[in-house]
Parts: sequence; structure tokens; C-alpha cells
Amino acid sequence: MRVHFYLLFLLFIFNFLIINAQQEQSISFDEVLTQVEKNNHTIKISEQDYNAAKADYNQSKAIFLPNITVSHTAITTTNPLMAFGSKLNQEILTQADFNPALLNDPNGIKNFSTKIEVQQPIFNADGIFMRKAAKAKMSAVELQSLRTADYIKLEVTKAYMQLQVAYKAVEVLKKAKEAALENKKIADNNFKQGYMQKADILSVEVHVTEVENQLLTTKSNVKNASDYLLFLMGENNDATLKPSTNLEALINVDLYNEQLSANRADIEAMEKSSEAYTNIHKANKMSYLPKLNAFGSYELYDDKLFGTNAKGYLVGAQLSWNVFDGFKREGKTQKSKAELDKAELSLDQYKNQSQLEFNKAKRQLKDAENKLKLTSLAVQQSNEALRIRSNRFEQGLEKTSDLLISETQYLQKQLEYLQTVFNYNFTKAYVEFLTK
Repeated sequence: MRVHFYLLFLLFIFNFLIINAQQEQSISFDEVLTQVEKNNHTIKISEQDYNAAKADYNQSKAIFLPNITVSHTAITTTNPLMAFGSKLNQEILTQADFNPALLNDPNGIKNFSTKIEVQQPIFNADGIFMRKAAKAKMSAVELQSLRTADYIKLEVTKAYMQLQVAYKAVEVLKKAKEAALENKKIADNNFKQGYMQKADILSVEVHVTEVENQLLTTKSNVKNASDYLLFLMGENNDATLKPSTNLEALINVDLYNEQLSANRADIEAMEKSSEAYTNIHKANKMSYLPKLNAFGSYELYDDKLFGTNAKGYLVGAQLSWNVFDGFKREGKTQKSKAELDKAELSLDQYKNQSQLEFNKAKRQLKDAENKLKLTSLAVQQSNEALRIRSNRFEQGLEKTSDLLISETQYLQKQLEYLQTVFNYNFTKAYVEFLTK
């Protein structure tokens, strides 16, 4: 019976460990990034934006390449003009067909025609600049897609560090709970010996409850941070991710000497966008010039479906010049000029704003570094104060309220330090993001 009980107990422990192993998944930051690059929906959407812009650019090849169409038309008619023309195209016209009676009232005739048409652009100045505009837009979207990937990487860095903070906070609160329960035992023992009042015991129990509530909330934060990281990775499962590395402050003083890069992808994207507007404006101005296009066709006629009894071709060129279109062209030119000016002003504003944001971020990084040192010192001081009060409380020389204040302060300072480490590391990552 006892052996059976031990076997059931071991089976229970084994299943418990298996379930936990399935639910909690250790993962490194590099592994997260690899998954994000493969499966992140925002990155995939930005890639499709580039594909769409590339398709628009490919459409602009039409200003160089011919337009070729093939058609087959079948008609039956008693219309005098159409009947005479159909016979002429079929090369079956005879002297008898010039009889006025037949010309005015012909018999029904069937005509099947196959036509191959070719239109070849030769000179379209506005089309050339519209193609340049499409290429600049494609480059802008590609650069913006790269910047989107950089932003997602920054967001992943933030989410991963938030998960690290959440796990570390759970560790801190577990230790705080153990310390609070230990002090509760001492308080209960002192109460039984008549050294403490009931109100003091209740205060200790309230403190234990508060720590337990914080612990539960922090465990929920772990799950929330894990779910968000899974979302960024494009995963959809119930696993709880656990960082394979601990959160620690990584000081980098070299960042203070970094400068804003003019080659940053988003700035270059804005410049390409301005270039696109420049070419659109030039295209609108070039629309005043004449257009030269060649055309040709090869035609097959018969009175049978897909017949090829009669053949003929037509080749020519057209020089067209739209002299005036009711001020529509002038209005488009004025609009494109306004959009170009707006794009250039937006570019200047974006550069100035980026420099402003970069300077602010570096100051925030310095502030975070200073706060990191002060918070670390505060943790050490509050820990020493708690140690002294705990020893005195164990000897019955310290008030319960003072001990609880020290416990609360030490817990707050530890959590504050974790948040400060997160703020420093994220601000550092943000400065690096702005310098790329």
C-alpha cells in the first residue's frame, strides 16, 4: 500500500514538472529577434507596402515598352457601308457588287477579323519624370520598411526587458514575503508571551497580505509581458516565456559622444519622398511638350471563324500636342509645386525634430545613469536599516510599526531600482535607435 502511494506521488510530481516545463519556455533575446524577423506582422505589412511601390514602379516601364493587343471580332450585317467594307477587307469584291441595287440593299454578310495592334511610345517627357518619381517613392518605402524593422526591434528590446523586470520583481516579492512571514512568526511568539498587542499583530498580517497582493499582481505582469512578446514574435500559444538572461544595467558612456546620423533610414526616406515630389512637379511641367507615339496593326479577314484569307497592315506615327485643356494642366502644376514645397518643409521640420529628440534622449540617459547610482545606494541603505530594525525587533527593542516601515521601504527601493535599471537600458537602446 505504501509503495503504491509513493508511485502515485512520484507520478503526480512528474506530471506537474512536465506541465510547468510546457508552460514556461526559456528564450534568449537573439532567439526572440530571429522569430520577430520571420513572423512579425508589422514587418510583413511594411514589406508588402514595398512590394506595392515596386509594382507601381514596374508599371512605369510602359513609357518605353510597346502596348500589344490581339482581338478577334465577328459580325453579321446588312448595313450597306459595313457590308461593302467587309467584302473589301475580305478581298472578295467583284464587279457585280457595284450594282446600285446591291449597294443600297445588300444581302447579309458575315465578317471575321483578327487584329494585332502595337502602340510604341517614342517621346513622352512627362512619363520619364513620372517614372523617376515612382522609383524615388519605391526607395522611400523601402527605407521606411527598414526603419519599421528597426522600430520593431526597439519594441522587442523593451518588451524583453519588461519581462526581465517582471521576473526579477517576482523574486524580490517572494523574498519579501518570506521575510514578512518570518517576522510574523516572531510577532506571534512575542504576542503569546505578552510582549505585543493585538493591533501590532494585525498590522503585521496586513503587511503580509499587501506583499502577497503585490506578488500576485507581478505574476500577472509576467504573463502580460510574455503575451505581448509572443504577439511581437507572431506566435499564438499559451506558453509563458522566461528570459534566459537577468536584467542588469549596461553602462555605455560612449553614447554621449554620438551624433545624429544623416543616413538614418527614416530621414533618407523623407529625402526620397521629397525627390519624388520634385519629379512629379517636373512631369507636370513637361506635360506642356508634345508627345510622339508610333502605332501599327496587322489584320486578318475572312467569312469563317478565325479565317486568314485576306491580310493587311497599317503603320504610322502620331505627334500630339495638347495646347490647352481648360487650365486643368496649370492647376495640376500649381498643386504639385505646393506639395513639393510642403515635402521640403516637412523634411526640414523632421530633421530639426529628430535632432531635438536625440538631444533630449541623451539628457534622459544621463539622468537615468545618475538615478541608477542613487537608487542602488538607497537599496543598500534601506537594506541595512531593515537589518538593524529586524535584529532589534527580534530582541523586543523595536516597534512593530517601525519594522513594517523599514520592510516596506526596502521593498519599494528594490522595485524602484529594477525600474531604474529598465529605464536606463531602454533609454540607452532608444539613443542607439536614434543614431542608426
